[in-house]
Amino acid sequence: SAIVFPKKIATEQQSLMLVKRLLAVAVSCITYLRGIFPESAYGTRYMEDVCVKILREDKNCPGSTQLVKWMLGCYDALQKKYFNNDWLCLQTVTECYHFKFKYTHNGPLLDFGSKDRKAESTISCADTKKASILLIRKIYVLMQNLSPLPSDVCLTMKLLYYDEVTPPDYQPPGFKEATDGGLMFNEEPMYLNVGEVPTPFHMLKLKVTTEKQRMENVDKDILKQGETAEPLQVCGVSRDDPEE
Repeated sequence: SAIVFPKKIATEQQSLMLVKRLLAVAVSCITYLRGIFPESAYGTRYMEDVCVKILREDKNCPGSTQLVKWMLGCYDALQKKYFNNDWLCLQTVTECYHFKFKYTHNGPLLDFGSKDRKAESTISCADTKKASILLIRKIYVLMQNLSPLPSDVCLTMKLLYYDEVTPPDYQPPGFKEATDGGLMFNEEPMYLNVGEVPTPFHMLKLKVTTEKQRMENVDKDILKQGETAEPLQVCGVSRDDPEE
């Protein structure tokens, strides 16, 4: 019943397993708190002191079964190191959840210093655990304070790959070649940096784009998770990450 963090992340396989679990928890929390699937489509787990709902295949809910298949396709691309971006979208686009993945052989470095005094340290398991729990808590706070979704909402998932390493004809199970263009919002969009989780072998980032009007009733103070947490940052994607 518990999602257990490893005591240390010494191998790439341990890191991969943790990233897979975290992606499953994040997607499950988003769909549960936004009311996409019925209660029967979820099981209950605990991530430290946080109770989380985990999506599962439900024969009475074909949509949940389809999303589970998509998640397995994500795992295939993630394991092959082809996976760059994952867009979980509520069309026409009302909300978009953007998961970005990075891989490294030596591990990313975590900057604990200020702009004037930078101190770098390798990623510890405690860092990963703390960042994971903080990310899920921020998702909970944000989801519970967004305006309700339209009744006719439709969920879709779009994957983007690292072109330099991905075979041109590669498509993971459950996916096909996309024919549409970019994402279009009917209303003015707002970009939110929810958080990032580093391990010695991976980096997972989550950003949310939603219609600005859905954020107008959100009190900025509720986006803070205690004294050690930072509030969600509002940003433009292009300015936030030069790689995009």
